[in-house]
Amino acid sequence: MTTENFSINTFSLTGKTALITGGASGLGRYYSEALSSVGANILVVSRDESGWAETKHIVESYGRTVDFLKLDITKKDAADQIINFIKNSSQTLDILVNNAGMQKRHEWQKFPDEDWDAVINLNLNAVYHISKAAALLMSENGGGKIINIGSMQSYRAGKFIFPYTASKHGVVGLTKAYADALAVHNIQVNAIAPGYIDTPMTKALQEDETRNKEILQHIPAGHWANPKELMGTVVFLASHASDYVTGVTLPVDGGYLLR
Repeated sequence: MTTENFSINTFSLTGKTALITGGASGLGRYYSEALSSVGANILVVSRDESGWAETKHIVESYGRTVDFLKLDITKKDAADQIINFIKNSSQTLDILVNNAGMQKRHEWQKFPDEDWDAVINLNLNAVYHISKAAALLMSENGGGKIINIGSMQSYRAGKFIFPYTASKHGVVGLTKAYADALAVHNIQVNAIAPGYIDTPMTKALQEDETRNKEILQHIPAGHWANPKELMGTVVFLASHASDYVTGVTLPVDGGYLLR
């Protein structure tokens, strides 16, 4: 791409296929909508069928196709199963969004080992293994985009969410390491760090008058984000518009980290 031929088509994903883990629920559903709205076909991998019907309707409303694979991505052979599914369906893999994640909350003295393992396995280990498998396939096809999902906890502490904080710090490091290693294969690797987003998962926090006030005072933009405010960022990082951007973690936080 050169500056002479830059146009809105630089953001087009027509003919591309995007794999989104957890792409039928929460913020993942908005990533599926965003990428399909600019032309991408979607492959959703999730451990259950929650949100599949709604996501199918949304993606198909943009004239794109959507496939679903029911799979626990923490399983040892999950990455291989995903790649085999893609190859058997005669699709390419152009974009990977490592969105699936979880959080467990306990006081430090009582944090169960099994909860530590569960969060690290999903939020970090699965990202490592699926990225590796995807990169091998992308490198055969001339390049691609890997987009990881960090958090405000990629930058901050979390005294009740040890594995979540550790995993999201790890996602930033993994993003940089893969970006460095894969640049020679024309694969750009970046991350999004969402701020405080208005979703069903955050309703309890928003309804806590004290915490909600503290959070809003920390956000220069003055409001919790609508999930749609993340959609432009994922399109940018998935498209040719970001071909010279790699190894970056981009906060979408209304300025939260400024204070």
